[in-house]
Order: sequence, then structure tokens, then C-alpha cells
Amino acid sequence: MKAANKPKEKFRKRDLISWLVMLPSLVLFAFFVWEPLIENIRLSFYSTKMYETVAFTGLKNYYLVLHDVDFLAAFKNTFSYTLWSLVIGFFVPMIIGVLITETVHLKGFFRMAVYFPNIMPSLATIWIWSYFFLPGATGVLNIIAGKLGMGPYEWLNDPKWTIPLIIITLTWKSAGSTALIYMANIASISPDLYEAATIDGAGIMQRVRHITVPSIFGIAKTMLILQIISVFQILYEPMIFKNGGPNNASISLMMLMYRYGYRDYNVGKAASLSVLVCIILVILSGIYMRATREKEN
Repeated sequence: MKAANKPKEKFRKRDLISWLVMLPSLVLFAFFVWEPLIENIRLSFYSTKMYETVAFTGLKNYYLVLHDVDFLAAFKNTFSYTLWSLVIGFFVPMIIGVLITETVHLKGFFRMAVYFPNIMPSLATIWIWSYFFLPGATGVLNIIAGKLGMGPYEWLNDPKWTIPLIIITLTWKSAGSTALIYMANIASISPDLYEAATIDGAGIMQRVRHITVPSIFGIAKTMLILQIISVFQILYEPMIFKNGGPNNASISLMMLMYRYGYRDYNVGKAASLSVLVCIILVILSGIYMRATREKEN
């Protein structure tokens, strides 16, 4: 009986040590993630004066947010940001990763070059690109267009172009880090597969189509949902470029939340909007996970 109990006792000791090792991380996670999340949900049910709760109002803050004129525009624009990011920005890092992997010379230089925009501060990136999008004759794009006998164009002042141009800036800023992830995944593919394909007469496009793309499909699914979550929370770019304009053409849900909290000092409405954004992201993530799981099955 004693011999039979020893494995169980050892398991408990090992389990206890594991919990002790994880305990600091769990405490920090609870303090910096779960506690603010729970407090945010609580604040969404109260009217506030600055950052102090005044009275319990139930779902009134949610009602006020959903019936706000700016909410519908921010809701549509946020989904527009997400869709444009998938059209413009999702495949760009994948293509960059494949091209650099297939490059024979100067791979290190190209890796450094594509990652360089990521190390630049966001404000500096927006400041640089703002000179490209100036609507007058001094804008870089309008100077180029003038040399070609076209323009000038309004660029960010045109509501039809505001969101796509902001997404182009965002893609330029962040595509490099995602491309490195794809390159790392491609590097783990067995060289024997490429050698066999080359012996069989497969060209570069056939190798990419039949070997590279299927191999990075798993990481691409993960990067897709991470990109949706990230772009859904876009804030700095529309705020600094056009402050949500023109005529709310670029306002996002996070920017509207910022206005509630730091312009109107209505923390209750800001908290309720953040809860709504969280619910939307959970629903989108659930739909995505279910769809990909069914496809895998």
C-alpha cells in the first residue's frame, strides 16, 4: 500500500512546485488584467463624476452609447478598417516573407529593411506619412502626380480614401514583424521537400504554391485573428491624421471611447463602450474558431 501511494505523493509535490513557480505570473496577471477588467465592467453600470462613481444606473450607459450619433459611424468605420486591413495588409507580410526566403543574396539586409519601420515610434511614422498625404501642391504624392500630369488630389480629406490610406500607413509600420514570423515558420520547413520538388522540375511558383503556402497556413490563421483584434482597436492613426474626420469618416470605436473618457470625462460611457468592443471581439473570435475548426474536421 505504501509503495502504491508514493507515485501519488510525488505527483502532488511536483504539482505544488509547478503552482509555486506560476504563482507570481498568476498574481501579476490577475492584478493587471482581471482586476481592471472586472472594475471596468462595474463602472459601466454607474454614472460617474470624473473618475468617481455617483449612482448605479444599470444599462443606461449602454443605451446612451448605442443611441449616440457617433457610435454608428465609429462602428461602421471600425469594421471598414478591419476589412481594408485584410484586403491590403494581410497578404503583404506573407508575400514579403516568401520573397525574402527565396532570395539567395542579402537576406540579412532585407530582413533588417522590412523590420526597420517597426522600431520607429508611431508618432514619427504618422508625421512622416502626413507629408505624403498633404492635399496641396507640397504633398509628396501630389508632387509625383503632378510630374505625371495628374492631380492634385485631396487624399485624406476625401472620405472615400481616408480609411484605405490609414491602413496603408499601418501596414507599412507593422508588416515587417509579421513577415519575420512567416520567415521563421518557412525556415522550419524541411529542405528535402524543396529539393525533391526542384528535382521533379517544379519552378519557384509551384514550390511556393504546393509547399510554402500549405506549411504556413496554420500560422496564417493565428495571425489573421490577431490582426483583426489589433486593427479593431485602432486609435492613434485616425486621431493624429484627421482627428476622426472628415465628418467622422475615420473615427473608430477606440477613438470614440477616448472622447468619452478624456474629453467628456464620462468614464461610465467609456467603460460601457469598452465592454461592447470586448463582446464584439469575443463573438468574432468565436465565429472564427468555429469556422476554422469545422474546416479542419
